[in-house]
Amino acid sequence: MAEILFYHLTESVLDEALPGLVDRSLERGWRVTIQMTSEERREELDRLLWTWNNTSFLAHGTDVQPNAEHQPALLTTTTDNLNGATVRFVVEGAEIAGAENYDRLVVMFDGHDATQLAKAREQWKSLKAAGHQLTYWQQNADRRWEKKA
Repeated sequence: MAEILFYHLTESVLDEALPGLVDRSLERGWRVTIQMTSEERREELDRLLWTWNNTSFLAHGTDVQPNAEHQPALLTTTTDNLNGATVRFVVEGAEIAGAENYDRLVVMFDGHDATQLAKAREQWKSLKAAGHQLTYWQQNADRRWEKKA
């Protein structure tokens, strides 16, 4: 069963928090999929991951490019696991399917966006009712993650 973590963004935005978490996942040798809700957002995150750090980039691809199955990190708008990821980031209210197929599922949502907040609450209830073990993390004033539940 997957370790499911809910990350509540309160002090930063997704574009600031996501690359570091993906980078740490890749450093651990994990294959990663990042699922968002729109093609436009996928393209924005694609550009971000190539330029997020002045000294490095995150090797990745998108689900519309060839050889998706070979990518260490893959950006997608679908629930498919095209690159055989063991870690899945579900961001900005994207649908969750097949949580049990991952070692770790990370749900990231903006606490200042009422739609994302409502969706995260709905996802929490659904996953909890399905018997998954969940943890809830919230940013503190220093933008560090604190376990709240």
